[in-house]
Amino acid sequence: MATTWRKALALFAIYFQEGLAYRASGLIWVMTDVTTAVTMPLVWAQAAKGGSIAGFGTSDFVLYYLCLLLIQCFVTSHVMWDIAMEIKEGQFTTALLRPVDWYLMTFVRNLAWRVFRPLLFLPFFFLFLWLYRGMLGDAHVVFSPWFFVSVILGHLVSFTLVTMLAMIALFTQEAMSIFELYYLPAMLLSGSVFPIDVLPKWAQTVAHALPFYATAGAPTEMLIGRTAPSEILGVIATQLFWIGFSYLGYRLLWARGLKAYAGVGM
Repeated sequence: MATTWRKALALFAIYFQEGLAYRASGLIWVMTDVTTAVTMPLVWAQAAKGGSIAGFGTSDFVLYYLCLLLIQCFVTSHVMWDIAMEIKEGQFTTALLRPVDWYLMTFVRNLAWRVFRPLLFLPFFFLFLWLYRGMLGDAHVVFSPWFFVSVILGHLVSFTLVTMLAMIALFTQEAMSIFELYYLPAMLLSGSVFPIDVLPKWAQTVAHALPFYATAGAPTEMLIGRTAPSEILGVIATQLFWIGFSYLGYRLLWARGLKAYAGVGM
């Protein structure tokens, strides 16, 4: 365990430095989130017109999107693209030969970037807090131990889910086309485009049953006080379920996929 911990810390330091080296590209990705922070609060504020939609007033919408974007910087993982490319080009074989568990190495690499990205977004976050100060009104956040647990679990849900999805690349070179299909339900049912509460009841039920809301949407609503105390344990249980389900799915695809992997591109 001590050896594994030392390896993980060494890998984290390496990948964090890699993030620093490529901070310009990271900043470009952060700028795509800034677009959402500029447009969506204004769209919903105009739609509410001083009233409320599904219990969200203007200040609630503004706070929701600002908190969501900050949380997404840490929670949301897109590591399947890197994994698929490495499998296609044969770099995956080199990773298998290293004296570090592949899953641990991938997790630490992803975690280093997830820690680095919020640091890039924070200046924009505070800028938007200042720009929207007149629209925030009496909106407030609720920090609790369960919120921090939910953020960590949300990150694990996202990571295990996309890592399981990445294993498709062991079976086909067209995996990236399949990955594109992941983003439509992920955007609509995670709360990224709009809060889940504005959806019809049946759509809310679907969103809460699938893993996408358990990534960023759940901890965001917990932070802004939209999750009732009686619902918190249910949210945590759902996140734990999807972590376990995705990890088991990954192990199954990993075991079968290694038999199909031919090291093409080496």
